[in-house]
Amino acid sequence: MIEPADRIKQLPPYLFVEIDRKIREVREKGMDVIKLGIGDPDTSTPEYVIERMVQEVRDPKNHSYPPDEGLHDFKEAVAQYYRERHNVKLDPGAEVLPLIGSKEGIAHVHFAFVNPGDINLVPDPGYPVYGIGTLFAGGESYRMPLREENDYFPDLEGIPEEVLEKAKLLFINYPNNPTGAVATPEFLERVVAFARKNNILICHDAAYSELAFDGFRPMSLLEVEGARDVGIEFNSLSKTFNMTGWRIGYAVGNGEALEALSRFKTNIDSGFFQAVQYAGVEALTNPRRDSFIEELQHLYQERRDVVADGLKKMGWNISPPKASFYFWAPVPEGYTSQSFVSKVLEETGVVVTPGSGFGKYGEGYFRIALTVEVSRLKEAMSRLGEAISF
Repeated sequence: MIEPADRIKQLPPYLFVEIDRKIREVREKGMDVIKLGIGDPDTSTPEYVIERMVQEVRDPKNHSYPPDEGLHDFKEAVAQYYRERHNVKLDPGAEVLPLIGSKEGIAHVHFAFVNPGDINLVPDPGYPVYGIGTLFAGGESYRMPLREENDYFPDLEGIPEEVLEKAKLLFINYPNNPTGAVATPEFLERVVAFARKNNILICHDAAYSELAFDGFRPMSLLEVEGARDVGIEFNSLSKTFNMTGWRIGYAVGNGEALEALSRFKTNIDSGFFQAVQYAGVEALTNPRRDSFIEELQHLYQERRDVVADGLKKMGWNISPPKASFYFWAPVPEGYTSQSFVSKVLEETGVVVTPGSGFGKYGEGYFRIALTVEVSRLKEAMSRLGEAISF
């Protein structure tokens, strides 16, 4: 048997493999499972997007290779969306890059910028791809702790000088997965000043930018003066339009950075199905867009309130998140993240995610995803209340 590459051997076990095994075990015992683990929307893609997709699939013009740089109409739609939702003007030709989902772009940006020995500044807890992409590109990750007492912002001023001398990319993610934290204008301004001072490229993962509650509006990084000089922003149609399976996203911002990422991409992929890009145009520009987003926000806000009330009754004192569809909560005393998640699954059939799966500093926490209907969330909270005591 040929040995896999060292980079593959260094990969941590996939977070949900063990969870899936335990789910199978409890189901075999006849237990009803409520899955609050993976953040995958449970409601449908908008009908107007589906209708456009059906139309475009039937058109032979879409059956060939798409343009390497992405469909111009889709790039125009992204620019229009940013102008209308964030008051940010983008050059569609130079400052918008279509992606096969934002995860693809986040993984590949490392290969466009990172040399062996370079350091990336990676939030912990955080989306695992930030660190795994760094590993694959031959770089090193400097883990920036996101602590509750610091509002889940990284301590940029505490990063050692010897790290900054080798730092290439700074990853931030707000609204945040897994903590649900949101960025303030002051924090984003500090990030831009920090990146400019240290010649670092900001990579902002904004996948949850439209999942906000109580009238709160998450900012785009590009709303900060000077941000596009030192940063790019990744976004996706996955969470905003319930299109996780469609694999469509984009990066916007610094034109030179996007050109480098585009050069890498054109050598390893051939873009993505043109019909999907036209469906993306429809999602971003259809007159029903804003009402769909508002309905989605109301849906998740109702679910958030159900979980907030349930956790409060059980003894957790947690401020409900202003955005994202996640709750981040400490495990009761005497448990690790993994042992608590296992206990909950085995005794209640409720699946939650161990915080340790998001990094060293996620230990001691667990994550709840608001991706089941209200009645199931109420049932999950009821089961947890019967099984857990502080």
